[in-house]
Amino acid sequence: MSEPSSLPSKQEIRRFVDESGGTAGKREVARAFNIKGPDRIWLKRVMKEIEAERRTETAEKGRAPGRLPPVAVLLVSGVDDEGWLLCRPVTWAEDAEAPRIVLDENAVRGPAAKEGEQFLCRLERTRFGYTARPIRRLEVLGRRIMGVYQQTGREGRVQPTDKKLRQEMTVQPGDAGGAKSGDLVMVEALPGRPLGPRRCKVVEVLGSYDNPRAISLLAMQANDIPREFSAEALGEAAMAEPVTGLGRRTDLRHLPLVTIDPADARDHDDAVFAERDSDPANEGGFRLVVAIADVAHYVRPGTALDRDAQTRGVSVYFPDRVAPMLPEQLSADLCSLMPGVDRPVLAVEITIDRNGRKLRHSFTRALMRSAANIAYEAAQAAIDGDVAPELEHLLEPVLKPLFEAWQALDNARTRRGPLELDIAERKVEIGGDGYIAAIRPRERIDAHRVIEEFMVLANVCAAETLERRKVPCVYRIHEPPDLERLKALKDFLATLSLPLSLGEVIRPKHFNRALVKVRGTDAEPMVNEAVLRAQTQAYYGTDNLGHFGLALRRYAHFTSPIRRYADLLVHRGLIDAMSLGRDGLGGMEQGEIQKLAELTSTNERRAMTAERDAMDRFTAIFLQDRVGALFSARITGVTKFGLFVALDETGASGIVPIRSLASDYFDFDERQKTLTGRRTGETFRLGESLTVRLKEASPVTGGLGFEIVEPENSRRSAARGKFRSRGKSLPARPKPRT
Repeated sequence: MSEPSSLPSKQEIRRFVDESGGTAGKREVARAFNIKGPDRIWLKRVMKEIEAERRTETAEKGRAPGRLPPVAVLLVSGVDDEGWLLCRPVTWAEDAEAPRIVLDENAVRGPAAKEGEQFLCRLERTRFGYTARPIRRLEVLGRRIMGVYQQTGREGRVQPTDKKLRQEMTVQPGDAGGAKSGDLVMVEALPGRPLGPRRCKVVEVLGSYDNPRAISLLAMQANDIPREFSAEALGEAAMAEPVTGLGRRTDLRHLPLVTIDPADARDHDDAVFAERDSDPANEGGFRLVVAIADVAHYVRPGTALDRDAQTRGVSVYFPDRVAPMLPEQLSADLCSLMPGVDRPVLAVEITIDRNGRKLRHSFTRALMRSAANIAYEAAQAAIDGDVAPELEHLLEPVLKPLFEAWQALDNARTRRGPLELDIAERKVEIGGDGYIAAIRPRERIDAHRVIEEFMVLANVCAAETLERRKVPCVYRIHEPPDLERLKALKDFLATLSLPLSLGEVIRPKHFNRALVKVRGTDAEPMVNEAVLRAQTQAYYGTDNLGHFGLALRRYAHFTSPIRRYADLLVHRGLIDAMSLGRDGLGGMEQGEIQKLAELTSTNERRAMTAERDAMDRFTAIFLQDRVGALFSARITGVTKFGLFVALDETGASGIVPIRSLASDYFDFDERQKTLTGRRTGETFRLGESLTVRLKEASPVTGGLGFEIVEPENSRRSAARGKFRSRGKSLPARPKPRT
């Protein structure tokens, strides 16, 4: 790919990196040469090439003198720019700098290696230094591990809940801490033999492992989600008081602002209002108000509440509980926009025309009083003609204008052309006994879209205001897919006769064309999955790189400061930008804000993993009594070691190990995402429908295992019969080639 003439040459970038002493990264180079937008993808590739050149030169110059022994004790010292775990010898007597040592993470047994841990490693010399392959982990005493306790005679056994820890641990009499069989426990490893099961003692009993509350605790513990707030933060929350006086705030208490949320929502941080614009020059237009809880009034920089919020980054939502970013005194009370109660807000008034185009907006700090909290389903039913008695007085003045304004915004959205993915979500319903009653797909209705479009527009207004006022902004960034992912997607779509042009700047509309063509067909789920996997992960940052998925040039999260720290930073920036008080960013520099944005992105990914882990375990408990049952499913992933499938009934996902496909030896085609039998030609494709039998459901790890079962009259069975009719028998699956 030729480099655009407006960009610096690779030599110029290399010179800049060398003059910085090798410390300049992609961000510094981008700022120095004003490289923005999609050009950053090109820069990422160039930086990787430069880094490889520098490593080669360093190795050739012998920057790492001295040799290490074949086996040594190493300390994990940190992570380099590319994510490799680096080590250093625990003892290094030479004057020269120790060689570069990269830990082979694939060879680590048990939990993932972390900075500060020590390993006995076998060392292999490479052109860049050494690769260390762990023999065993050292100094694990005192580390807490969660597991399920079982009493076996006089001795107890603990099966770790972490999927990477496969070996059971033993508990001697007197070390069980009152645990009973089936209890979820926290244990500490004890000194013992290097071979055989490790001894441990129970330090905390969390309850029965199949209890939903225990499952949520398990997911929190496994992903380092804080369970308790600091005493200082709880003290500050307890001392917080409601805002009673208007002061310098704008009075919005006369407006019938309403919150529309899930029926089981515990916090309500956004309220909306819409009415026809009375300006004759804007016939058919609307005046909108989006009011967001004024969390910045209560959580100020440098406080214990702020430090705890940074540590959490986001609220984490489990089927039975929430691990909130803020203590409940704030999240469920003082910062929650409850009906009939005065609450401080940061509000934006927006004027749009009849086509949904924004004409102007303005921010203010205000006091509001919610007219009602309405469930999504109740709002939709009212619009559809089934009005609940308590909502009759709100239908004409509140709900209908909201939906009419949304129609205009939806028209603008269609013209903008964001990514139109349709990925099913699932919801766990907890019964009165605390156990799972059902797992169902989440229904998408227009009421959801109303709130989404109001929030998107408010977020755009926040980003525009901060940018215009030259105040640091934490953008929500979604970069375009990189070239490698696009090539892989193009190859896959070609197998379905769906074109994807890479000869122009990629836009969401290019993906939407393929999505529209398969809508309503058997290929729809697989194409949605493939397009989703081609996307980059969204993150927070202070450099505006746009939001590809929403097709927006600038975008910032402003509408959920109760549950996202990035939104709180945006609120503080708006307070400074509009001179709305002294509780803004407090003179925080952009570099510090960028670090907080990166921390929030990390914590967001941690929360997503915890939520997924909990959902997997809830699902395994729900299905454990149905082992042996048949389910209709579709293939959501194809790998060289097996198939990932999702059940149509619940959306639950699990694996069909390749070893269970005993009829043939299957070759993996990464480009077409298929497994194909060498003898039979039998092929498994992404998105294909199957009948599977549940073979294993492990509530401890959340794992589901399946095997494929095809009815005798199915297409696949017919193909196998055709193979047999040629006078051949299905061969035994050969051993993999080495």
